[in-house]
Amino acid sequence: MSDWLISLEGTEAGRQVAMGLALMAAVLHAVFGALQKGRHDPWLSRGAIDFSYGAMAAPLALFVVPWPEPHMWPILAGAFFIHIGYKLMQSWAYTKGAFTVVYPVVRGTGPFFTVIGAYLIFGETFSGLQWLGVLVLMSGILGLAVYNMVFMTSGRDTLGLAMILAVVTGLFVALYTTYDAYGIRATANPFTFLAWFFFIDGLFFPVLAFLRWRSMVHPPAPGPLMVRGLIGGLVAFASFGSVMLATRLDKVGEAAVLRETSTVFAAVIGWMFLKETVGPRRVALMALIAAGAVIVEMGG
Repeated sequence: MSDWLISLEGTEAGRQVAMGLALMAAVLHAVFGALQKGRHDPWLSRGAIDFSYGAMAAPLALFVVPWPEPHMWPILAGAFFIHIGYKLMQSWAYTKGAFTVVYPVVRGTGPFFTVIGAYLIFGETFSGLQWLGVLVLMSGILGLAVYNMVFMTSGRDTLGLAMILAVVTGLFVALYTTYDAYGIRATANPFTFLAWFFFIDGLFFPVLAFLRWRSMVHPPAPGPLMVRGLIGGLVAFASFGSVMLATRLDKVGEAAVLRETSTVFAAVIGWMFLKETVGPRRVALMALIAAGAVIVEMGG
């Protein structure tokens, strides 16, 4: 399969596959965010998820895919520390703000900085029409966040801190997106990077989550938490794996923009499962997000 994917790089077929992978990542990333923000403490949820996908990736990394080339070890180490920073900021933000407020800000700031990073690192350029699409998408995402902030009924005392943390998390999103794209392009076999990334990425947060769980006065039962972690681990494989492969097949910036349509799916999930209100104004803002993504693809 790796040979087939590599053969698609730089082709029109590769572009189509990358678009499909990025959109799939958008849906799954919204599911992933809701799983982390759900009824369990976000730190514990993230620890359970990371433990699950790390355990699942270990046999693939050690016994199935080719081992990383020598030059890949520093790259994997960099990815490890960047993702730790991202997850620390994201978990902290989720403890301070509502999912439908924090998530749009995180995802809204990411595309702009990712496109800039893709230009600096990979020499990618966007046309004027594509930049218009980015701005339309960002206006919809950030407009959704502002709307949620205006009408939120709880958590206003920590809103300012939640917004700061969300913006910092968005910067980490741009950083890890461009860095992971660099990493998956630096190895001969893309599945080597994916397997080893998930393996080492699952080493840190489970320890942190366990220490937090042990210090709680009334820690939750581990069974339901680990079930959520197993589901989240499978979703993470498909979501993060899809967008990483998309960045190898086609432009990093375009994949990043398409992934941020996850905000639309996050709002739907928030309405259906987290009992958060979705009205006509939010539907209009979600349509704006989708329109921005379409403009970016048309402009390419």
